[in-house]
Amino acid sequence: MIEIAQKLRRITYLRYIGASVGALTVDMLVFMALLCAAIPAATASAAGYSLGIAAHWMLSSRKVFQGQVARDSAKRYRQKMLFVVSALIGLGITVGIVGAGDAFGIDPRIAKLAAIAVSFQTTYFLRNRVIFR
Repeated sequence: MIEIAQKLRRITYLRYIGASVGALTVDMLVFMALLCAAIPAATASAAGYSLGIAAHWMLSSRKVFQGQVARDSAKRYRQKMLFVVSALIGLGITVGIVGAGDAFGIDPRIAKLAAIAVSFQTTYFLRNRVIFR
């Protein structure tokens, strides 16, 4: 029984990685376009992350945690709100790391990569253990 649960977690994690790659593509395209338009790095990272999170909800609720999405509209609304809270936590991590990196003269693209790693693990934990549990 424990082996089956571990296998299912790995599959969910792999689907989450796939959804994250899709959302990250949206995020990075927006981020890079805004940087090219001379938008400050922290603002560009916030805009990219925000559009990426919208894509992530669509993918996560339909392809990753589809069996755990609430059917009851009140419970589903609660899940969406918790998803937004997890996104805001990830956004705070992203903007904080990119902003700090920029302030210390680190290339914003490098800082963004560090932010991606930290926010990915944080939001996966929240979504898997709290939101879609």
